[in-house]
Amino acid sequence: MSQVNKETKVERKPKIESYDIAKSDETLHLAVDLAKFIKENRLYQNIQGKEYVNVEGWQYAGSRLGILPVVEHVVNISTDEEIKYQAKVNLLDLRSQQVVGAGFAICSNKEQGKKYYQEFAIASMAQTRAIGKAYRNILAWIIRAAGYEPTPVEEMDYAGNESSAKPAVPTEKKATMKAASATPVAEKTEVDEQVAGVRYASAKQKEEIIRLLNNPVITRQEKTKMLLNINRFDEERAAQAIDKLKKVIEDREDGQSAAA
Repeated sequence: MSQVNKETKVERKPKIESYDIAKSDETLHLAVDLAKFIKENRLYQNIQGKEYVNVEGWQYAGSRLGILPVVEHVVNISTDEEIKYQAKVNLLDLRSQQVVGAGFAICSNKEQGKKYYQEFAIASMAQTRAIGKAYRNILAWIIRAAGYEPTPVEEMDYAGNESSAKPAVPTEKKATMKAASATPVAEKTEVDEQVAGVRYASAKQKEEIIRLLNNPVITRQEKTKMLLNINRFDEERAAQAIDKLKKVIEDREDGQSAAA
């Protein structure tokens, strides 16, 4: 009898896996959850005494609301004297399948601290800023409610920020660029190919990943980790993630059936 009571008590403690931006009580719960998640994972940066959230924190807030970024374009608007890229990102509401926001951003190697950024890093930063900007346009008040400044870190260029002068360059790309540096023309061609050749995960692929992540056999930690990285997926990585999730779900469901 006591075992039944314990099971009943457990059932009375549902965990909110996603929130509805239209419901004020749920968004307040999200603000509390967001504040804890950002702090625990250090997804913020202190700039001149104020705390600004990294784009990953904004992505987490959006993912909990079922709102994901979709890159519409990354355009090369460089000149002979300047490397410059513009990006546009739309926000897709997975419930309604409607675009609920958008953000434009530009990044240039003429900015303070970005003189030595390579071309693909400039293009990547433009995209990252556009993601943060898009989320800021609709979720700034939730970030503020969580206790942080309503501007993404990536928009904050300020004197003395040494970290912004050191772009995060994937190891394999860094090695490739170093090998190509002996021939300036070859280096520029290779960078152009890297930027132009990227085909980001489609909205359909992202929707499929979210659908699979909502399977009860997927843990919350696994779900959060993939949601934070989903915007970095190109089409190939997204396809691999979908195949892997399907296999994990199948294996775990088979295991549960065997145990039963």
